[in-house]
Amino acid sequence: MVIKTYDAYTRLSTMETARLTNFIFDHQDGKKASKNAIRKAIQYSAKEIPGLGGYVFVIEEREKILGLAVVNKTGMGDYIPENFMVFFVVHREHRGKDIEPKLLEYTLQYCKGDVAVHITNENQYPKEAFFKENGFDVTHTEMRLNR
Repeated sequence: MVIKTYDAYTRLSTMETARLTNFIFDHQDGKKASKNAIRKAIQYSAKEIPGLGGYVFVIEEREKILGLAVVNKTGMGDYIPENFMVFFVVHREHRGKDIEPKLLEYTLQYCKGDVAVHITNENQYPKEAFFKENGFDVTHTEMRLNR
């Protein structure tokens, strides 16, 4: 098992971006993000589109994606965490096989500053309890006006 890190210095090819986008789209639970939204989050992390960047962490075994995390840097601090974990997705066939804690531990060690994650609903995987067990606290409820 290997964890690959992509950021502004370790670029993603168009094919690899598509592969990661498809993985997230196929294995996400809860409220589904569109492929376009997923692609944008990945491109932002790898600084393929303007922004502060971030990281994409991919855990693989024999070229098969087992899980991945997409983290966007916010440029904030104190009142908004420096990092926002946009996606944390584990392959459906590999859930509960120790992938989640390994990927989260690596992600948290790599990111400097606080890390936020949104829990969209009770159907999301991993569940809220997983993040609480790993040190995350519920700090507020977010509401949005979507336009």
